Amino acid sequence: MNLTTAEEGKEYIIRQIDTDDEELDAFLFSLGCYAGEPITVVSRRRGSCVISVKDGRYSIDSQLAEAIVV
Repeated sequence: MNLTTAEEGKEYIIRQIDTDDEELDAFLFSLGCYAGEPITVVSRRRGSCVISVKDGRYSIDSQLAEAIVV
């Protein structure tokens, strides 16, 4: 399951980042999104969602949300 289908307000553990794009992978790593890290979907908007990772909140688009497998 990826973040596009994750339930809002529930904490998940990132299993993997499913992308072949090294730049996208590096960007997600800089946000703290990597395997074993807890992540929460705070809210969803049209075409994007707000996530909470570590002590930060970030708005990511659906492409990024699909790449994060929980």
